Amino acid sequence: MPARGGAMDWDKLRVFHAVADAGSFTHAGETLNLSQSAVSRQISALEESLGVTLFHRHARGLIPTEAGEMLYRTVHEVFAKLAMVEARLGETRERPQGPLTITTTVAFGSLWLTPRVKKFLERYPDIELTIVLNDNELDLAMREADVALRFMPPRQPDLVKRQLITMHYHCFAAPEYIKQHGIPHSAEDLDRHKIIIYGEKFRPPVERMNWLMEAGMTPGTPRQPVLRVNNIYSMFRAVQSGLGIAALPDYFNLEAGNLVKVLPDMRGPEVTIYFVYAEELRHSKKVEVFRDFLIRELAQRRF
Repeated sequence: MPARGGAMDWDKLRVFHAVADAGSFTHAGETLNLSQSAVSRQISALEESLGVTLFHRHARGLIPTEAGEMLYRTVHEVFAKLAMVEARLGETRERPQGPLTITTTVAFGSLWLTPRVKKFLERYPDIELTIVLNDNELDLAMREADVALRFMPPRQPDLVKRQLITMHYHCFAAPEYIKQHGIPHSAEDLDRHKIIIYGEKFRPPVERMNWLMEAGMTPGTPRQPVLRVNNIYSMFRAVQSGLGIAALPDYFNLEAGNLVKVLPDMRGPEVTIYFVYAEELRHSKKVEVFRDFLIRELAQRRF
């Protein structure tokens, strides 16, 4: 019969959470600064007190049982909320401080956001900033990040969103490419050019990203891209190398300054940047000052 006292011991749950994340006692021990045997004892004691098996033991590591998965989901959510409360308790209205995790796409984060981080941290030195670049949406409700800068409205419910700025896509090529292949003078001319696209199977972070494949296309003769990649920054680097033409957001050329806008009168879909965060952070000073910083920075450049 399971013990009734101390079954949900916080220290044991912390160890359990680390083990489930790491997939082994050894790696969890390294994270927690505990020995492998100490971690194993804590898990065994937790299993005994709950009266269930939490992990299947395999030679290649540990796999949570159904009970383990159920406990992990709950513990992960509780720890995420505790971290949020801890961060908010550590803030002051006068001096925002503590950890702040921002997520955005690989392209926007690499080319536009990270070069501006120095200015932000000079103004708010007590904020511990982390930037997670990922073209997939992180789960803000589970505190995988505090704030997201996204190019489509969030799919998750119960998130606060604010439109920051709207920009357009244009066609860009490198001078080297134009020297070798000439410059298209109409959308129909793209039939004879090399086009770089975001592979559809990779779930592009922006709708209608590959409009260049159809603009002015001759009926019955679909275009074949010279390259498919899974993030816009890689498309940009391929264009820089002289490989081909790609549709990129205008901020790329403003930041890099070494591309040629081809077919300048042909404009792709509008793209809006959204500032997104969980409802629980509505009154966070860190989120507020970061939002205001972005608004100021974006106002200096019109895309």
